[in-house]
Amino acid sequence: MQLGVIGLGRMGQIVTRRVLEAGHDVVAFDLDEEAVADAAEAGAEPAESVTDLADRLGERKRIWLMVPAGEPVDAALDDLADHLSADDVVVDGGNSYFQDSIRRAESCPARYLDCGTSGGPAGAELGFSLMIGGPESAYEELEPVFDAVATGPDGHARMGPAGSGHYVKMVHNGVEYALMQAYGEGFELLHEGRYDLDLESVAKVWNNGAVIRSWLLELCEEAFHEEGTDLGTVADRVEGGSTGTWTVQEGLEQEVPVPLIYTALAERFGSRADDGRFSRRLANRLRYGFGRHEVPRRD
Repeated sequence: MQLGVIGLGRMGQIVTRRVLEAGHDVVAFDLDEEAVADAAEAGAEPAESVTDLADRLGERKRIWLMVPAGEPVDAALDDLADHLSADDVVVDGGNSYFQDSIRRAESCPARYLDCGTSGGPAGAELGFSLMIGGPESAYEELEPVFDAVATGPDGHARMGPAGSGHYVKMVHNGVEYALMQAYGEGFELLHEGRYDLDLESVAKVWNNGAVIRSWLLELCEEAFHEEGTDLGTVADRVEGGSTGTWTVQEGLEQEVPVPLIYTALAERFGSRADDGRFSRRLANRLRYGFGRHEVPRRD
């Protein structure tokens, strides 16, 4: 299968490489010429523009967008519009707001799939978890690509109609916020509590058979191993917040209480006051663990 990939940041490069390794062909474009060169070195066919990418694809175009949510997605779709037909498929693999995905699906000349993507840069080795919304025919057509990008056939599924993939990913991120907050609070109590504990050792033991074992807990263990029990210079500032905000807003609209997710979101915003909370410092470092996001540091 031939796939066009637009957007060659960390995640776009991983999509490109995993699709190539599965034996498919990739035509790749990014505004950053070095990113295009990196994709070409991996085996992709480089394109000079969105139009050039569309021209290099066959009559049935399959295009994966891995650009930042918001205006960049709309800009890419505007550039593609004159080159697409109802036989083509466009996948938005970013963290778009689900209502935007519904709007784009209605206006896009091609069949539009909104693809929530979880796994972060660690997915380079293991593959991603993909939550996909949109036409069933488009999903089935791209299943070989989804098999390659995900952890395998069990790592992706069609959630439902347009918007449902990004909707499920939005709620996934809200759950992630709450889990990070819970781990942060628990380790803060251990850190400030009655005993002088090695928190890496605690996390390691919990990760071996305990009810609360998880990948996030493995990342806690990694953080304490690399930064020390007191987390060294890791700052009390947790970035992000858009998907958690959307989740809380949706909870209000649907009259579904989400107090844990709301509290975790509030803690993120509160962290910008820099009052030294250990739980926030751990959440800061965890974001590096799963997404290789920059770690703000204390002076």
